[in-house]
Amino acid sequence: MKDNEDYRSVADAVAEEIRSGVLRPGDRLPPQRAFAKRHGIADSTATRVYRELARRGLTVGEVGRGTFVRAAADGPAPALTEPAAVGRIDLELNYPAVPGQSELLAEGLGGLLRPDALGQALRPVGTFGLPAVQESAAGILARGGWRPDPERILFAGNGRQALSAVVAALVPPGGRLGVEELTYPVIKAVAARLGVTLVPLAMDEDGLVPQAVADAHATAPLHAVYVQPRVHNPLSLTMPEPRIERLAEVLLRLGLPAVEDAVWAFLRDELPPLAACAPERTVLIDSLSKRIAPGLTLGFAVTPPALTAVVSASLRAGGWTPMRFALEAAHRWQQEGTVRRLVAAKQREAAVRQEIAARHLAGFAVRGDGRSYHCWWELPRPWRADTFVAAAARHGIAVVPAAAFTVAAHHAPPAVRLGLATPGPDVLAQALTTLAGLARSAPEDLVAD
Repeated sequence: MKDNEDYRSVADAVAEEIRSGVLRPGDRLPPQRAFAKRHGIADSTATRVYRELARRGLTVGEVGRGTFVRAAADGPAPALTEPAAVGRIDLELNYPAVPGQSELLAEGLGGLLRPDALGQALRPVGTFGLPAVQESAAGILARGGWRPDPERILFAGNGRQALSAVVAALVPPGGRLGVEELTYPVIKAVAARLGVTLVPLAMDEDGLVPQAVADAHATAPLHAVYVQPRVHNPLSLTMPEPRIERLAEVLLRLGLPAVEDAVWAFLRDELPPLAACAPERTVLIDSLSKRIAPGLTLGFAVTPPALTAVVSASLRAGGWTPMRFALEAAHRWQQEGTVRRLVAAKQREAAVRQEIAARHLAGFAVRGDGRSYHCWWELPRPWRADTFVAAAARHGIAVVPAAAFTVAAHHAPPAVRLGLATPGPDVLAQALTTLAGLARSAPEDLVAD
């Protein structure tokens, strides 16, 4: 039997044991050498079996701990962006809302709904939008003493479309995009669709390590780097200024463009972006989905002059140009101060929710920026992320496992991200109390439940 047929047949046999329940979620597979001896195959064949099982979504590897049967196969890519099922407490989706938000937004739309204004707002528009809207967008995006040049602002239907267009413009099919080793899941889907290879870059307590960018580029040239310097998702950390400056120096020295994801950065609007330190190398991506609401959104791409034309062409080619109605709404909301009031309210609410998390998860290894809507929980032993997610689901609580954010899929840490924005404060407190109780119990205690 050829080796490729051999490893597939062994993988099929293990897969059948998982499907039939002989191997249950959370069971640990033997070390690869012991597995090879048990099945009478070469060590190299056992390695291919384990890779095949992981590729099928049946197992997950954890550094220093081994390979385990997953609690469930991977769901479809849009799982993090679909509405929550009725009756569950959703700590997956993370769209902040504050009391009175709808009423405040409705006031700003009144004039736009007049027949003459609506007729204009329903006409098509290009990637540059309108000069007045570009000026308003510059005000929306300004922070920490930095204000983008309005003429460098391009628009997309939403932030994901802006991200897709920028990656397509900067990285050719087969090219290499450096990303933080824990990163926003959508960038993984974007890269897969565009045929782009993601290169995981080391992080520490301050965020992306600049030397990791230089080392990866020296190994094989990168085409660009994707980074979340402020209110990182999922780690909820913010790069200190010396780290931002060092990263900018590395990008400038290597001539590398950066794609800066600033979607959550409005929560720390006292801090300037990476684009302020390396304006000629950075494309800043942002949107209205978190600041305002997900149902009427708008994406922004602030481009260096040398990249404006190519990013604009990419937006048009992808069919990612904005809706004029959203442009007009954003312009009115900014002019009337609605954006400013909503941002201030959401900043205050984020602090309230972080306080709830800190109180109910006291004693655990939880990282959360005091003005962030999510936190990162390193689970206590012997919990693993997939098992904990399954246990939480049995209690009607949805959380996101670390594997959703890892680029190297076989090395997911035993951690989960908690989105704090969706439930009301009382429900959030209840959910966190339940999760804390789960974490203090042993996984095997739940098997008989």
